[in-house]
Amino acid sequence: MRRLLAAAMLVAVLALAAGIGHARAQTLRIALREDADLLDPTLARTYVGRIVFAGMCDKLFDIDEKLQVVPQLATGYDWADPKTLVIHLRPGVVFQDGETLDAAAVKYTLDRNLTLPGSFRRSEVSAIDHVEVVDPATVRVTLKSPSGAFLAQLTDRAGMIVSPKAATQEGKDFALHPVCAGPFRFAERVPQDHVTLERFPQYWDAKDIHFDKLTYQVIVDSSARLANLKAGAVDLAEYIVPTDAAAVKADPKLRLVVSDSLGYFGITNNLANGKAADNPYGRDARVRQAFSLAIDRAALVNVVFNDMNVPTMQAVPVASPFYDAALTVPARDVAKAKALLAAAGVKTPVPLELMAANNPDAEQAAEVIQSMAAEAGFDVHIRATEFATTLTLSEQGEFQALMIGWSGRVDIDGNVYAFLHSKQAQDVGDYANATVDQLLDAARGMTDVAQRKSLYAQMWTQAAQDLPITYLWTPRNIVGMSAKLQGFRPVPDGMIRVQGLELGK
Repeated sequence: MRRLLAAAMLVAVLALAAGIGHARAQTLRIALREDADLLDPTLARTYVGRIVFAGMCDKLFDIDEKLQVVPQLATGYDWADPKTLVIHLRPGVVFQDGETLDAAAVKYTLDRNLTLPGSFRRSEVSAIDHVEVVDPATVRVTLKSPSGAFLAQLTDRAGMIVSPKAATQEGKDFALHPVCAGPFRFAERVPQDHVTLERFPQYWDAKDIHFDKLTYQVIVDSSARLANLKAGAVDLAEYIVPTDAAAVKADPKLRLVVSDSLGYFGITNNLANGKAADNPYGRDARVRQAFSLAIDRAALVNVVFNDMNVPTMQAVPVASPFYDAALTVPARDVAKAKALLAAAGVKTPVPLELMAANNPDAEQAAEVIQSMAAEAGFDVHIRATEFATTLTLSEQGEFQALMIGWSGRVDIDGNVYAFLHSKQAQDVGDYANATVDQLLDAARGMTDVAQRKSLYAQMWTQAAQDLPITYLWTPRNIVGMSAKLQGFRPVPDGMIRVQGLELGK
Protein backbone atom coordinates (compact mmCIF):
# COMPACT_ATOMS: atom_id res chain seq x y z
CA MET A 1 0.00 0.00 0.00
CA ARG A 2 2.84 2.38 0.88
CA ARG A 3 4.46 1.68 -2.50
CA LEU A 4 1.23 2.37 -4.38
CA LEU A 5 0.68 5.58 -2.43
CA ALA A 6 4.20 6.76 -3.25
CA ALA A 7 3.62 5.94 -6.91
CA ALA A 8 0.33 7.85 -6.91
CA MET A 9 1.99 10.86 -5.31
CA LEU A 10 4.73 10.78 -7.93
CA VAL A 11 2.12 10.72 -10.68
CA ALA A 12 0.31 13.66 -9.17
CA VAL A 13 3.46 15.73 -8.80
CA LEU A 14 4.68 15.01 -12.31
CA ALA A 15 1.26 15.57 -13.82
CA LEU A 16 1.01 18.92 -12.03
CA ALA A 17 4.47 19.86 -13.28
CA ALA A 18 3.45 18.88 -16.79
CA GLY A 19 0.33 21.01 -16.56
CA ILE A 20 2.14 24.05 -15.21
CA GLY A 21 4.95 23.77 -17.73
CA HIS A 22 2.96 22.60 -20.73
CA ALA A 23 4.37 25.43 -22.77
CA ARG A 24 7.74 23.68 -22.56
CA ALA A 25 6.79 21.62 -25.60
CA GLN A 26 10.42 21.63 -26.70
CA THR A 27 11.40 19.25 -23.89
CA LEU A 28 11.11 15.56 -24.69
CA ARG A 29 10.48 13.51 -21.52
CA ILE A 30 11.44 9.85 -21.60
CA ALA A 31 10.69 7.43 -18.76
CA LEU A 32 13.35 4.83 -17.96
CA ARG A 33 12.65 1.58 -16.12
CA GLU A 34 15.78 1.98 -13.99
CA ASP A 35 18.73 4.29 -13.45
CA ALA A 36 21.73 4.29 -15.75
CA ASP A 37 25.17 3.43 -14.47
CA LEU A 38 28.31 5.38 -15.40
CA LEU A 39 27.82 7.85 -18.26
CA ASP A 40 31.11 6.89 -19.85
CA PRO A 41 30.78 4.71 -22.99
CA THR A 42 33.97 2.82 -22.12
CA LEU A 43 32.87 1.91 -18.59
CA ALA A 44 29.10 1.60 -18.94
CA ARG A 45 27.08 -1.63 -18.81
CA THR A 46 23.36 -0.85 -18.58
CA TYR A 47 20.69 -0.95 -21.26
CA VAL A 48 19.05 2.28 -20.11
CA GLY A 49 22.47 3.89 -20.11
CA ARG A 50 22.66 3.08 -23.82
CA ILE A 51 19.33 4.86 -24.28
CA VAL A 52 20.78 7.99 -22.66
CA PHE A 53 23.89 7.68 -24.80
CA ALA A 54 21.66 7.56 -27.90
CA GLY A 55 20.76 11.18 -27.19
CA MET A 56 24.29 12.24 -26.31
CA CYS A 57 26.91 10.16 -28.13
CA ASP A 58 26.87 9.35 -31.83
CA LYS A 59 28.75 6.27 -33.03
CA LEU A 60 30.98 5.58 -36.00
CA PHE A 61 28.19 3.38 -37.37
CA ASP A 62 24.58 2.61 -36.51
CA ILE A 63 22.11 -0.12 -37.46
CA ASP A 64 18.75 0.38 -39.13
CA GLU A 65 15.40 -1.37 -38.85
CA LYS A 66 16.66 -4.19 -41.12
CA LEU A 67 19.82 -4.67 -39.04
CA GLN A 68 22.01 -3.21 -41.76
CA VAL A 69 25.13 -1.31 -40.69
CA VAL A 70 24.81 2.35 -41.72
CA PRO A 71 27.26 5.26 -41.35
CA GLN A 72 26.87 7.85 -38.60
CA LEU A 73 30.07 9.64 -37.57
CA ALA A 74 31.72 7.79 -40.42
CA THR A 75 30.69 8.22 -44.03
CA GLY A 76 31.78 4.74 -44.99
CA TYR A 77 34.46 2.09 -44.75
CA ASP A 78 36.65 -0.21 -46.86
CA TRP A 79 38.32 -3.50 -46.10
CA ALA A 80 41.79 -2.98 -47.57
CA ASP A 81 42.41 -6.64 -46.81
CA PRO A 82 40.73 -9.16 -44.47
CA LYS A 83 42.55 -7.68 -41.45
CA THR A 84 42.58 -3.97 -42.34
CA LEU A 85 39.52 -1.75 -41.93
CA VAL A 86 39.75 1.79 -43.30
CA ILE A 87 37.15 4.19 -41.84
CA HIS A 88 36.26 7.46 -43.58
CA LEU A 89 35.05 10.17 -41.20
CA ARG A 90 32.28 12.70 -41.66
CA PRO A 91 33.74 16.20 -42.20
CA GLY A 92 32.84 19.15 -40.00
CA VAL A 93 31.87 17.18 -36.88
CA VAL A 94 32.68 18.78 -33.53
CA PHE A 95 32.47 17.54 -29.98
CA GLN A 96 30.18 19.22 -27.46
CA ASP A 97 33.22 21.08 -26.06
CA GLY A 98 33.93 22.61 -29.47
CA GLU A 99 36.89 20.35 -30.29
CA THR A 100 37.11 18.79 -33.75
CA LEU A 101 36.28 15.12 -34.21
CA ASP A 102 39.07 13.76 -36.38
CA ALA A 103 41.03 10.57 -36.92
CA ALA A 104 43.20 11.29 -33.88
CA ALA A 105 40.07 11.38 -31.69
CA VAL A 106 38.91 8.04 -33.10
CA LYS A 107 42.30 6.49 -32.41
CA TYR A 108 42.27 7.94 -28.90
CA THR A 109 38.84 6.45 -28.17
CA LEU A 110 39.60 2.99 -29.56
CA ASP A 111 42.90 2.89 -27.66
CA ARG A 112 41.04 4.05 -24.53
CA ASN A 113 38.56 1.20 -24.95
CA LEU A 114 41.48 -1.21 -25.02
CA THR A 115 43.54 0.18 -22.17
CA LEU A 116 41.37 2.09 -19.67
CA PRO A 117 41.19 0.19 -16.34
CA GLY A 118 37.72 -1.28 -15.90
CA SER A 119 36.87 -1.01 -19.61
CA PHE A 120 33.84 -3.07 -20.60
CA ARG A 121 34.66 -2.42 -24.24
CA ARG A 122 38.01 -4.20 -24.13
CA SER A 123 36.60 -7.62 -25.01
CA GLU A 124 34.49 -6.07 -27.78
CA VAL A 125 37.48 -4.52 -29.58
CA SER A 126 40.22 -6.94 -28.49
CA ALA A 127 40.60 -8.01 -32.12
CA ILE A 128 42.43 -4.72 -32.72
CA ASP A 129 46.18 -4.99 -33.21
CA HIS A 130 46.73 -1.26 -33.70
CA VAL A 131 45.04 1.91 -34.93
CA GLU A 132 46.67 4.45 -37.26
CA VAL A 133 45.82 7.99 -38.34
CA VAL A 134 46.09 8.10 -42.14
CA ASP A 135 44.98 11.72 -42.35
CA PRO A 136 42.50 13.83 -40.34
CA ALA A 137 39.53 12.20 -42.08
CA THR A 138 40.82 8.62 -42.33
CA VAL A 139 41.52 5.91 -39.75
CA ARG A 140 43.17 2.56 -40.43
CA VAL A 141 42.35 -0.24 -37.97
CA THR A 142 44.53 -3.33 -38.24
CA LEU A 143 43.14 -6.49 -36.66
CA LYS A 144 45.02 -9.46 -35.27
CA SER A 145 43.03 -11.75 -37.56
CA PRO A 146 40.04 -11.47 -39.91
CA SER A 147 36.79 -10.84 -38.05
CA GLY A 148 33.18 -11.08 -39.12
CA ALA A 149 32.12 -9.46 -35.85
CA PHE A 150 34.31 -6.39 -35.51
CA LEU A 151 32.38 -3.87 -37.60
CA ALA A 152 29.19 -4.62 -35.66
CA GLN A 153 30.96 -3.68 -32.41
CA LEU A 154 31.37 -0.13 -33.72
CA THR A 155 27.56 0.28 -33.95
CA ASP A 156 27.32 0.55 -30.17
CA ARG A 157 29.31 1.93 -27.24
CA ALA A 158 32.67 0.78 -28.64
CA GLY A 159 32.01 3.10 -31.58
CA MET A 160 31.00 6.15 -29.50
CA ILE A 161 33.80 8.68 -29.90
CA VAL A 162 34.62 10.81 -26.85
CA SER A 163 36.46 14.11 -26.73
CA PRO A 164 40.15 13.40 -26.01
CA LYS A 165 40.53 16.83 -24.39
CA ALA A 166 37.61 16.32 -21.99
CA ALA A 167 38.46 12.68 -21.22
CA THR A 168 42.07 13.60 -20.45
CA GLN A 169 41.17 16.61 -18.30
CA GLU A 170 38.42 14.84 -16.35
CA GLY A 171 40.24 11.54 -15.94
CA LYS A 172 38.33 9.22 -13.62
CA ASP A 173 35.55 11.83 -13.33
CA PHE A 174 34.74 11.86 -17.06
CA ALA A 175 31.46 10.01 -16.38
CA LEU A 176 30.33 13.03 -14.33
CA HIS A 177 30.88 15.41 -17.27
CA PRO A 178 30.78 13.29 -20.45
CA VAL A 179 31.54 14.94 -23.79
CA CYS A 180 30.69 13.24 -27.08
CA ALA A 181 29.62 14.27 -30.56
CA GLY A 182 25.86 13.66 -30.36
CA PRO A 183 22.76 15.84 -30.76
CA PHE A 184 22.41 16.73 -27.05
CA ARG A 185 25.08 17.60 -24.50
CA PHE A 186 25.12 16.62 -20.86
CA ALA A 187 23.48 19.15 -18.50
CA GLU A 188 22.82 17.48 -15.14
CA ARG A 189 22.16 14.23 -13.38
CA VAL A 190 20.37 13.43 -10.13
CA PRO A 191 21.02 9.74 -9.38
CA GLN A 192 17.89 7.58 -9.16
CA ASP A 193 15.83 10.49 -10.47
CA HIS A 194 16.77 11.97 -13.86
CA VAL A 195 19.35 12.88 -16.46
CA THR A 196 18.91 16.10 -18.45
CA LEU A 197 20.54 16.86 -21.79
CA GLU A 198 20.51 20.14 -23.72
CA ARG A 199 20.45 20.57 -27.47
CA PHE A 200 23.91 20.99 -29.04
CA PRO A 201 23.55 23.69 -31.74
CA GLN A 202 26.65 22.59 -33.66
CA TYR A 203 25.46 19.00 -34.12
CA TRP A 204 26.24 17.79 -37.63
CA ASP A 205 22.64 16.64 -38.24
CA ALA A 206 20.91 19.56 -36.47
CA LYS A 207 18.06 19.69 -39.00
CA ASP A 208 16.67 16.40 -37.60
CA ILE A 209 16.63 17.56 -33.95
CA HIS A 210 13.33 19.15 -32.87
CA PHE A 211 13.70 19.52 -29.09
CA ASP A 212 15.67 21.90 -26.90
CA LYS A 213 16.03 19.46 -24.02
CA LEU A 214 15.84 15.76 -23.23
CA THR A 215 14.88 14.58 -19.75
CA TYR A 216 15.30 10.91 -18.90
CA GLN A 217 13.11 10.31 -15.84
CA VAL A 218 13.79 7.21 -13.73
CA ILE A 219 10.47 5.52 -12.85
CA VAL A 220 11.14 2.01 -11.60
CA ASP A 221 7.56 1.11 -10.70
CA SER A 222 5.77 -0.02 -13.85
CA SER A 223 2.35 1.17 -12.59
CA ALA A 224 3.76 4.63 -11.93
CA ARG A 225 5.43 4.61 -15.36
CA LEU A 226 2.12 3.84 -17.04
CA ALA A 227 0.24 6.42 -14.98
CA ASN A 228 2.76 9.12 -15.84
CA LEU A 229 2.46 8.27 -19.53
CA LYS A 230 -1.35 8.38 -19.40
CA ALA A 231 -1.26 11.69 -17.51
CA GLY A 232 1.04 13.26 -20.08
CA ALA A 233 3.84 13.75 -17.54
CA VAL A 234 6.18 11.84 -19.86
CA ASP A 235 6.05 11.65 -23.65
CA LEU A 236 7.57 8.19 -24.06
CA ALA A 237 8.15 5.17 -21.83
CA GLU A 238 11.00 3.02 -23.13
CA TYR A 239 9.46 -0.07 -21.56
CA ILE A 240 5.85 -1.01 -20.92
CA VAL A 241 5.42 -4.31 -19.07
CA PRO A 242 3.37 -6.78 -21.13
CA THR A 243 0.53 -6.76 -18.61
CA ASP A 244 0.11 -3.00 -19.21
CA ALA A 245 0.23 -3.21 -23.01
CA ALA A 246 -3.55 -3.49 -23.38
CA ALA A 247 -4.07 -0.33 -21.31
CA VAL A 248 -1.78 1.63 -23.60
CA LYS A 249 -3.46 0.29 -26.73
CA ALA A 250 -6.89 1.21 -25.36
CA ASP A 251 -5.96 4.85 -24.69
CA PRO A 252 -6.56 7.04 -27.78
CA LYS A 253 -3.96 9.54 -26.50
CA LEU A 254 -1.26 6.88 -26.56
CA ARG A 255 0.46 4.56 -29.00
CA LEU A 256 2.07 1.17 -28.37
CA VAL A 257 4.99 -0.01 -30.51
CA VAL A 258 6.08 -3.65 -30.14
CA SER A 259 9.11 -5.02 -31.97
CA ASP A 260 11.56 -7.90 -31.82
CA SER A 261 14.75 -7.46 -29.84
CA LEU A 262 18.30 -8.78 -30.23
CA GLY A 263 18.95 -10.02 -26.71
CA TYR A 264 18.00 -12.50 -24.04
CA PHE A 265 17.03 -12.77 -20.40
CA GLY A 266 18.53 -15.45 -18.23
CA ILE A 267 20.26 -16.39 -15.00
CA THR A 268 24.00 -15.80 -14.79
CA ASN A 269 25.51 -18.39 -12.47
CA ASN A 270 28.49 -17.90 -10.18
CA LEU A 271 30.85 -20.81 -10.84
CA ALA A 272 34.14 -19.58 -9.39
CA ASN A 273 33.97 -15.89 -8.46
CA GLY A 274 34.74 -15.82 -4.74
CA LYS A 275 33.23 -17.52 -1.72
CA ALA A 276 29.64 -17.20 -2.98
CA ALA A 277 30.43 -19.84 -5.62
CA ASP A 278 31.53 -22.40 -3.03
CA ASN A 279 28.27 -24.35 -2.86
CA PRO A 280 26.67 -27.26 -4.74
CA TYR A 281 25.03 -24.94 -7.29
CA GLY A 282 28.32 -23.28 -8.19
CA ARG A 283 30.49 -26.41 -8.04
CA ASP A 284 28.32 -29.02 -9.79
CA ALA A 285 26.79 -28.56 -13.24
CA ARG A 286 24.24 -31.27 -12.46
CA VAL A 287 22.69 -29.01 -9.81
CA ARG A 288 22.43 -26.15 -12.31
CA GLN A 289 20.94 -28.51 -14.88
CA ALA A 290 18.37 -29.65 -12.33
CA PHE A 291 17.43 -26.05 -11.62
CA SER A 292 17.03 -25.38 -15.35
CA LEU A 293 14.83 -28.45 -15.82
CA ALA A 294 12.61 -27.30 -12.94
CA ILE A 295 11.63 -24.17 -14.89
CA ASP A 296 8.69 -24.25 -17.28
CA ARG A 297 9.77 -21.44 -19.59
CA ALA A 298 6.54 -21.39 -21.58
CA ALA A 299 4.43 -21.10 -18.42
CA LEU A 300 6.77 -18.44 -17.03
CA VAL A 301 6.42 -16.32 -20.16
CA ASN A 302 2.66 -16.85 -20.18
CA VAL A 303 2.06 -15.91 -16.53
CA VAL A 304 4.44 -12.97 -16.23
CA PHE A 305 4.59 -11.61 -19.77
CA ASN A 306 1.24 -12.48 -21.36
CA ASP A 307 3.10 -14.60 -23.95
CA MET A 308 4.69 -11.48 -25.44
CA ASN A 309 8.21 -12.85 -24.85
CA VAL A 310 9.63 -16.04 -26.34
CA PRO A 311 11.06 -18.98 -24.35
CA THR A 312 14.65 -19.74 -25.32
CA MET A 313 17.80 -21.70 -24.56
CA GLN A 314 20.27 -19.46 -26.36
CA ALA A 315 21.65 -15.93 -26.60
CA VAL A 316 20.18 -14.81 -29.93
CA PRO A 317 16.61 -14.44 -31.24
CA VAL A 318 14.99 -16.58 -33.92
CA ALA A 319 15.55 -13.84 -36.51
CA SER A 320 19.34 -13.98 -36.09
CA PRO A 321 21.31 -15.79 -38.82
CA PHE A 322 23.17 -17.43 -35.93
CA TYR A 323 20.06 -18.87 -34.28
CA ASP A 324 20.53 -22.61 -33.67
CA ALA A 325 17.28 -24.48 -34.33
CA ALA A 326 18.72 -27.56 -32.64
CA LEU A 327 18.72 -25.78 -29.27
CA THR A 328 15.09 -26.48 -28.48
CA VAL A 329 13.51 -25.44 -25.20
CA PRO A 330 13.14 -28.59 -23.06
CA ALA A 331 9.90 -29.48 -21.40
CA ARG A 332 9.87 -29.06 -17.65
CA ASP A 333 10.98 -32.34 -16.05
CA VAL A 334 10.77 -32.35 -12.25
CA ALA A 335 11.52 -36.06 -12.00
CA LYS A 336 14.73 -35.71 -13.99
CA ALA A 337 15.69 -32.64 -11.94
CA LYS A 338 15.30 -34.64 -8.73
CA ALA A 339 17.35 -37.49 -10.22
CA LEU A 340 20.17 -35.09 -11.09
CA LEU A 341 20.21 -33.74 -7.54
CA ALA A 342 20.32 -37.29 -6.20
CA ALA A 343 23.20 -38.13 -8.55
CA ALA A 344 25.04 -35.04 -7.33
CA GLY A 345 24.67 -36.30 -3.77
CA VAL A 346 23.28 -33.04 -2.41
CA LYS A 347 20.91 -32.71 0.50
CA THR A 348 17.53 -31.26 -0.40
CA PRO A 349 16.14 -28.74 -0.33
CA VAL A 350 19.17 -27.11 -1.97
CA PRO A 351 19.48 -23.49 -0.75
CA LEU A 352 19.96 -20.92 -3.51
CA GLU A 353 19.95 -17.13 -3.44
CA LEU A 354 18.53 -15.65 -6.65
CA MET A 355 19.33 -11.96 -7.09
CA ALA A 356 16.96 -9.96 -9.28
CA ALA A 357 16.35 -6.31 -10.03
CA ASN A 358 13.73 -4.72 -7.79
CA ASN A 359 11.24 -3.96 -10.54
CA PRO A 360 7.79 -5.58 -10.64
CA ASP A 361 8.14 -7.92 -13.64
CA ALA A 362 11.62 -9.16 -12.64
CA GLU A 363 10.43 -9.83 -9.10
CA GLN A 364 7.33 -11.62 -10.35
CA ALA A 365 9.40 -13.78 -12.69
CA ALA A 366 11.73 -14.62 -9.80
CA GLU A 367 8.76 -15.60 -7.65
CA VAL A 368 7.40 -17.93 -10.34
CA ILE A 369 10.84 -19.54 -10.69
CA GLN A 370 11.05 -19.84 -6.92
CA SER A 371 7.76 -21.75 -6.83
CA MET A 372 8.68 -24.05 -9.73
CA ALA A 373 12.13 -24.84 -8.33
CA ALA A 374 10.69 -25.73 -4.92
CA GLU A 375 8.89 -28.70 -6.46
CA ALA A 376 12.23 -30.07 -7.68
CA GLY A 377 14.05 -29.69 -4.37
CA PHE A 378 15.36 -26.12 -4.24
CA ASP A 379 14.86 -23.56 -1.50
CA VAL A 380 15.18 -20.29 -3.40
CA HIS A 381 15.60 -17.02 -1.56
CA ILE A 382 14.96 -13.94 -3.73
CA ARG A 383 17.29 -10.99 -3.21
CA ALA A 384 15.56 -7.99 -4.83
CA THR A 385 18.22 -5.35 -5.48
CA GLU A 386 18.46 -1.98 -7.21
CA PHE A 387 19.67 -2.73 -10.73
CA ALA A 388 22.93 -0.77 -10.81
CA THR A 389 23.80 -2.35 -7.45
CA THR A 390 23.32 -5.83 -8.92
CA LEU A 391 26.03 -5.01 -11.47
CA THR A 392 28.47 -3.94 -8.77
CA LEU A 393 27.73 -6.99 -6.62
CA SER A 394 28.09 -9.34 -9.57
CA GLU A 395 31.52 -7.91 -10.44
CA GLN A 396 32.57 -8.47 -6.82
CA GLY A 397 31.30 -12.07 -6.89
CA GLU A 398 28.69 -11.40 -4.22
CA PHE A 399 25.97 -13.54 -5.79
CA GLN A 400 25.04 -17.16 -6.44
CA ALA A 401 22.58 -16.70 -9.30
CA LEU A 402 21.71 -13.40 -10.97
CA MET A 403 18.59 -12.99 -13.09
CA ILE A 404 19.57 -10.40 -15.68
CA GLY A 405 19.02 -9.53 -19.31
CA TRP A 406 21.25 -8.48 -22.17
CA SER A 407 19.78 -6.17 -24.79
CA GLY A 408 21.76 -7.82 -27.57
CA ARG A 409 23.92 -6.93 -30.53
CA VAL A 410 23.46 -7.41 -34.25
CA ASP A 411 26.25 -10.03 -34.36
CA ILE A 412 26.19 -13.07 -32.05
CA ASP A 413 29.74 -12.29 -30.88
CA GLY A 414 28.33 -9.33 -28.98
CA ASN A 415 25.96 -11.64 -27.09
CA VAL A 416 28.37 -14.41 -26.13
CA TYR A 417 32.08 -13.55 -26.21
CA ALA A 418 32.28 -11.23 -23.20
CA PHE A 419 30.00 -13.53 -21.16
CA LEU A 420 31.26 -17.03 -21.99
CA HIS A 421 34.95 -16.53 -22.81
CA SER A 422 37.10 -16.84 -19.69
CA LYS A 423 38.33 -13.70 -17.95
CA GLN A 424 36.34 -11.33 -20.14
CA ALA A 425 34.60 -8.20 -18.93
CA GLN A 426 31.14 -9.67 -18.45
CA ASP A 427 32.21 -13.13 -17.29
CA VAL A 428 31.20 -12.26 -13.74
CA GLY A 429 30.65 -15.91 -12.79
CA ASP A 430 34.26 -16.74 -13.73
CA TYR A 431 33.28 -19.42 -16.21
CA ALA A 432 36.33 -20.97 -17.85
CA ASN A 433 36.29 -23.77 -20.41
CA ALA A 434 39.17 -24.17 -22.85
CA THR A 435 36.97 -25.70 -25.55
CA VAL A 436 34.48 -22.83 -25.36
CA ASP A 437 37.31 -20.27 -25.43
CA GLN A 438 38.86 -21.90 -28.49
CA LEU A 439 35.57 -22.06 -30.38
CA LEU A 440 34.64 -18.46 -29.54
CA ASP A 441 38.05 -17.23 -30.68
CA ALA A 442 37.86 -19.23 -33.89
CA ALA A 443 34.33 -18.03 -34.70
CA ARG A 444 35.28 -14.42 -34.02
CA GLY A 445 38.21 -14.78 -36.44
CA MET A 446 36.07 -15.90 -39.39
CA THR A 447 33.90 -13.99 -41.83
CA ASP A 448 31.81 -16.78 -43.36
CA VAL A 449 28.46 -17.00 -41.54
CA ALA A 450 27.95 -20.73 -42.17
CA GLN A 451 31.41 -21.60 -40.85
CA ARG A 452 30.93 -19.40 -37.80
CA LYS A 453 27.50 -20.89 -37.11
CA SER A 454 29.00 -24.39 -37.16
CA LEU A 455 31.56 -23.39 -34.53
CA TYR A 456 28.90 -21.78 -32.35
CA ALA A 457 26.85 -24.99 -32.54
CA GLN A 458 29.82 -26.87 -31.08
CA MET A 459 30.23 -24.18 -28.44
CA TRP A 460 26.59 -24.46 -27.39
CA THR A 461 26.99 -28.20 -26.82
CA GLN A 462 29.60 -27.54 -24.15
CA ALA A 463 27.95 -24.42 -22.69
CA ALA A 464 24.60 -26.23 -22.36
CA GLN A 465 26.37 -28.88 -20.30
CA ASP A 466 28.20 -26.39 -18.06
CA LEU A 467 25.36 -23.82 -17.79
CA PRO A 468 27.31 -20.67 -16.95
CA ILE A 469 24.11 -18.93 -18.04
CA THR A 470 20.63 -20.42 -17.82
CA TYR A 471 18.80 -18.80 -20.74
CA LEU A 472 15.10 -18.18 -20.15
CA TRP A 473 13.41 -15.98 -22.75
CA THR A 474 13.92 -13.58 -25.64
CA PRO A 475 12.24 -10.27 -24.73
CA ARG A 476 10.27 -7.94 -26.96
CA ASN A 477 10.77 -4.19 -27.18
CA ILE A 478 7.50 -2.70 -25.86
CA VAL A 479 7.42 1.08 -26.06
CA GLY A 480 4.56 3.37 -25.05
CA MET A 481 4.33 6.98 -26.23
CA SER A 482 2.09 9.94 -26.77
CA ALA A 483 0.08 9.63 -29.96
CA LYS A 484 1.38 13.11 -30.80
CA LEU A 485 4.98 11.92 -30.96
CA GLN A 486 6.04 11.48 -34.56
CA GLY A 487 9.12 10.02 -36.22
CA PHE A 488 9.76 7.08 -33.89
CA ARG A 489 11.75 4.26 -35.51
CA PRO A 490 11.53 0.80 -33.88
CA VAL A 491 15.03 -0.64 -34.32
CA PRO A 492 15.63 -4.11 -32.79
CA ASP A 493 18.35 -2.84 -30.44
CA GLY A 494 15.61 -0.93 -28.58
CA MET A 495 17.41 2.41 -28.56
CA ILE A 496 15.36 5.63 -28.62
CA ARG A 497 16.84 7.51 -31.55
CA VAL A 498 16.00 11.18 -31.12
CA GLN A 499 16.79 12.14 -34.71
CA GLY A 500 13.49 12.89 -36.42
CA LEU A 501 11.37 12.78 -33.28
CA GLU A 502 8.91 15.66 -32.85
CA LEU A 503 5.61 16.40 -31.14
CA GLY A 504 2.70 17.09 -33.45
CA LYS A 505 -0.37 19.06 -32.53
